[in-house]
Amino acid sequence: MSIGEMLAATVPMARTLNIEFLETTPEKAVVALPDQSEYHNHVGGPHAGAMFTLGESASGAIVLAAFGDQLSRAVPLAVRADIAYKKLAMGPVTATATLGRPAVDVVAELDAGERPEFPVTVAIQRADGAVTGEMSVVWTLRPNS
Repeated sequence: MSIGEMLAATVPMARTLNIEFLETTPEKAVVALPDQSEYHNHVGGPHAGAMFTLGESASGAIVLAAFGDQLSRAVPLAVRADIAYKKLAMGPVTATATLGRPAVDVVAELDAGERPEFPVTVAIQRADGAVTGEMSVVWTLRPNS
């Protein structure tokens, strides 16, 4: 099962919004939100809550891609998130997530018995490439013990 299939199966909100996982690697995750009138806001574009869910889903996809081999000893959890809506989003939008710290450094902290935190940055774009939103999600790997 791919990371996208796993997230679609285990995160009902991602399924509800029909989020599509286009690319999930430890270096980048790209997730798409189709244009769906039932999730529009008052100006006819994707609702802010749908865009937040899109960005958070992209951040979760890269976390699983980068740290999936650590799941036997730690649970990834979002700690906090911040989003800025930059331009009007209309039509389908994509979110591209990147890790803000090298994965090897995060795993080294986990190895040292710490509970590492690390940022994931997300750019949300319209089909024409314009960045409509920027998001930062801070994640942690909570040790199972």
